[in-house]
Amino acid sequence: MKQKPDLSFWNLWNLSFGFFGVQIAYALQSANISRIFQTLGADPHDLSFFWILPPLMGILVQPIVGTLSDKTWTRFGRRIPYLFVGALVAVLVMCLLPNAGSFQLTVGAALIFGLCALMFLDTSINMAMQPFKMLVGDMVNEKQKAKAYSIQSFLCNAGSVVGYLFPFFFTFLGIANEAPKGIVPDSVIWSFYIGAAILILCVIYTTMKVKEWNPQEYAEYNGVAKDSENDSEKSEGSANWFVLLKNAPSTFWKVGLVQFFCWAAFLYMWTYTTGAIAETVWGSTDSASSEFQAAGNWVGVLFAVQAVGSVIWAAVLPQFKNTKVAYSLSLVLGGIGFAMVPFISDQYVLFVPFVLIGCAWAAMLAMPFTFVTNALQGYGHMGAYLGLFNGTICVPQIVAALVGGIILHAVGSHQYSMMIVAGVLLLIGSACVFVIRDKKK
Repeated sequence: MKQKPDLSFWNLWNLSFGFFGVQIAYALQSANISRIFQTLGADPHDLSFFWILPPLMGILVQPIVGTLSDKTWTRFGRRIPYLFVGALVAVLVMCLLPNAGSFQLTVGAALIFGLCALMFLDTSINMAMQPFKMLVGDMVNEKQKAKAYSIQSFLCNAGSVVGYLFPFFFTFLGIANEAPKGIVPDSVIWSFYIGAAILILCVIYTTMKVKEWNPQEYAEYNGVAKDSENDSEKSEGSANWFVLLKNAPSTFWKVGLVQFFCWAAFLYMWTYTTGAIAETVWGSTDSASSEFQAAGNWVGVLFAVQAVGSVIWAAVLPQFKNTKVAYSLSLVLGGIGFAMVPFISDQYVLFVPFVLIGCAWAAMLAMPFTFVTNALQGYGHMGAYLGLFNGTICVPQIVAALVGGIILHAVGSHQYSMMIVAGVLLLIGSACVFVIRDKKK
């Protein structure tokens, strides 16, 4: 197997730049979906059910995109066609979803419309997101892989900051942050419009700047075939998911165990933070009130603070000599941050716990894929494996969403109590890090 060449910083940057736009879309969804559905009339105890769709679409779409792109060879590239199509669909749906309450529908019909739009948005975002992870796995050597994923993490968090701040920023510019009952405010609607425009521009940039290897080059650098394009297609195209999972290295499953607790924790953050902050800081549980909408804007600011903290911590992580210690410590800091949230009533003091939560987020974005792609080297089917590995992100969110309402009842029906639940989950995840065995070449 030929050694993959070292890439310049800008080549590594271009591989992941489109992720900036994709992450703006993802951030708008993460920070505003609960706000949108509560504004449309959803009960807080049913709120987690709406969050089943994002991970469900991920677990269905990403393995399919990974497997199909493993055997896709076109003049436009191998992974990039899926990226471009996913981005186009996402742009269309981002213009529809926030308008779910503006079509003179009943509450039930508006919620159903919103659910359908959310399903298509999640499908398209997952279709656009997965190719970036696979491009790094395909084209970056082991020595540079941690750096490549760190750049991806930086762009991810930079995009998150922009997406999270949009509603607050547009409200500051004078766009209305209040609307009649059941209708999403214009500040949120315009955030989705502008986010959609940035997404497609970023994806166009990536498609123009990145030239993927042809089948022969890919085979030489990844050790999956030796003779011809047909050999390469046969080698990469004959993936059976059950066989791949059966033959997956143990690191694949051990990292997945850590992922379970981490992603369940963050699902509860995305689902309940708006209601939690509205109650603890603004003293409101009425989703039609101006206080609730103000809290929704501030949650975007807090999520942006989390993203900034993540960017800073991502620069610190490579300085640790022991990767597992860095991973575990990051999750501990995040767990402490979650546990602090219910006890803070000052909106600015909340910056502290969300910076700590950002430390966990930085580790979650970069380290699992570093462990897993190292372990998968020489296995072939990189796209299919990374698509399947996405199940370790999606399954815990689906489980957490299914039991979220039950747990909310158990902790007294206060949404802020779910932050403590999230903190406990991260602490358990931090302990599980030490079962991982890292494979380095």
